[in-house]
Amino acid sequence: MPLIRTIQINPGSRLGVWKIEEEEAFFREKVNISPAIHHPHKRLQHFAGRYLLQELYPGFPIEKIQVMQSRKPYLDSHSLHFSISHCGDNVAAIVSSDSAVGIDIEEIKPKIEAVSHKFLSPEEQAFIDPVQELPHKTICWSAKEAVFKWYGLGGVDFKENMQLAPFIFQQRGFLTCNFNKADKIARLYLQYLMEDGLCLTWTSGSEDLSPTKAENAEAARSGHSGH
Repeated sequence: MPLIRTIQINPGSRLGVWKIEEEEAFFREKVNISPAIHHPHKRLQHFAGRYLLQELYPGFPIEKIQVMQSRKPYLDSHSLHFSISHCGDNVAAIVSSDSAVGIDIEEIKPKIEAVSHKFLSPEEQAFIDPVQELPHKTICWSAKEAVFKWYGLGGVDFKENMQLAPFIFQQRGFLTCNFNKADKIARLYLQYLMEDGLCLTWTSGSEDLSPTKAENAEAARSGHSGH
C-alpha cells in the first residue's frame, strides 16, 4: 500500500505521506471531484492529495474544499484545518480538528542552496552545519514553507517575516520559528524528519503573540500621553 507513513501528532491532528504508484483512474474512482487542471501529473497529485485527506480523516468533506486567492485550500466551515504538499510522486497531508496547520515535503536538491540567500537571514546562515549544509538548509526551507501554509494569506517574506531559532542538524528533530507580520505575531513549533532523500516538516503547535486589543489601546494611550 502506498501510504508510506502516518503520524498521530496529538488526539486531534494526524499526518500522512503517500507514494503515488497508481494511475489517475484509481483516485478518480474514490475521489468525486473534477479539478480544472490540464497538466496530467499535477492533476494526479491533486487527486492523490484529496484522497490522502480521506485516508487520514474518514468522511473528510473534500467536495466542500474552497481555495483562497493565496491558493490555500480550506473548508468554509473551519470545522477541520488541513494542509497538503506535493513533491514529485510524493504527497503529504496533515489534518487537525484543533488549530491551523502546515506541512511541506521537499527533495534535497542543489537549487535550495542556490536560493538560500533569499530565505535565510545572516543569523540563520550562522547556525548552518558546514558539513551538512544542503540538508540543513533544506530543513530550513521546508520549515518556512510549512509556516507559510499555516499562515495561508500569502504576502510573506521568508527572510523578514520568519526567523528560525538555531538548531543542530539531525535526521529528525524539532525547531521553532517566530512569525512576525502586521496582522499576526506568533511562535510556531515544528517537527521534521529526513528519509530517502526527502525532508518532511510540519507544524505541531503555535503560540499567538499578537498584542490584544486592550494592549493596543493601552499602547495608544501611552503614546498619546507622551506628546
